[in-house]
Amino acid sequence: MNKVKVLKKGRFNAALFSLNPEFLLLLFIYLFCIATYTSSLYFDEVPPILMRGIQPATFPKGLIVLIAFLNSILTYLYFTTKTTSNKNLPRIFYKTIFGLFVFVFVSHFIDLFLALIIFSFLISSWWGEKNILLILSLSIIFPIVVFVLFEVVLGLRFPSGILTNLYYN
Repeated sequence: MNKVKVLKKGRFNAALFSLNPEFLLLLFIYLFCIATYTSSLYFDEVPPILMRGIQPATFPKGLIVLIAFLNSILTYLYFTTKTTSNKNLPRIFYKTIFGLFVFVFVSHFIDLFLALIIFSFLISSWWGEKNILLILSLSIIFPIVVFVLFEVVLGLRFPSGILTNLYYN
């Protein structure tokens, strides 16, 4: 009988018995998903008369399932592709991390809606988009879509801030 390899160019056997940081990260994400999904099973149900939007346990479960699905894609790619180790991270990585810190600072101390505008502008420009009109329109349309999604569809309020107070008051 012919021996059939499941993954021809992958690293299936080597990854299972090594302590590769990428493999450990994939395992950690799966364990995190299992732990958080299990803890979300114990959330209390809200009576329909008090419910605004979705049940408290529904959103975390959906988000955890999405994270596990995306992690399964990463796991598939990890086992089927050969990668070369690149120790030097590009400058865009550090710019993106800086942008995340700016987003957290602005959203916490000033306004979440303004933080979405600033973050989408910075990411679009840093990641190579040259059309300034497209960047500005994306920076305005994306936060509005997120706001409408949370306010109208999910029935959740944005935290108070400079721009959100203009809408709520």
